[in-house]
Amino acid sequence: MRADRKTPRFYFSLRSPYSWLAHRDLMARHPEVAAAVEWRPFFEPDATSERLLTEAGGTFPYTAMSRAKHLYVLQDVNRLAKSRAIALSWPVDRDPVWEIPHLAYLVARREGRGPQYVAAAYRARWEEGRDICDRRVVADIGAQLGLDPAELAGASDDPALRAEGVRVLLDVCADGVFGVPFFVHGFTRFWGLDRLPDFVRHLREHELTAPALPQPVGAVGLGRRAVDDGHAGGCG
Repeated sequence: MRADRKTPRFYFSLRSPYSWLAHRDLMARHPEVAAAVEWRPFFEPDATSERLLTEAGGTFPYTAMSRAKHLYVLQDVNRLAKSRAIALSWPVDRDPVWEIPHLAYLVARREGRGPQYVAAAYRARWEEGRDICDRRVVADIGAQLGLDPAELAGASDDPALRAEGVRVLLDVCADGVFGVPFFVHGFTRFWGLDRLPDFVRHLREHELTAPALPQPVGAVGLGRRAVDDGHAGGCG
């Protein structure tokens, strides 16, 4: 499904620590915004998804991450988590396939449990240090949410969900997303954890959320392939 430009959108990645922190801030500080935006997954495609994406005329924004930047992200995320009094448990990714957790999100969303799945997956990855690309972990999350564990764990093997995932990635291209967290409304874009308050202010000014919005309180892939992470507030 193509993105509706009138609907504000939140692009998130379950891989990204900055996206995880943005999710935490969004839910804790701006729940009306969380309820008003469309949640859209952003994930690095495997060979199959990348081929399908290319055949559909899309490309995914890869950029290499230097060792120095990698080390900085480790330090920065630890600092940000500590400032929020969150116990961070760094996961170890071994040959991850990001379709496994992100296409499972599409199943959960279809069943009306999308936000709950995202919260559980983030908790498993960033607070419990679990491998969310392990199908057993995804199945466990499904069971916790009262969803079919096998359906969630096998989502990446479903051709229809693969096709839906490619459509999601085409929307990533159409919206000019190059990192996460990424917030979009029409042609206005905000990138990074530190831009969340600006996005909230923008929505308030355009009266696109519930009338009683709270005042603003004033995401990085660490693998060999990542997306543009030019400042500390955003990543892939």
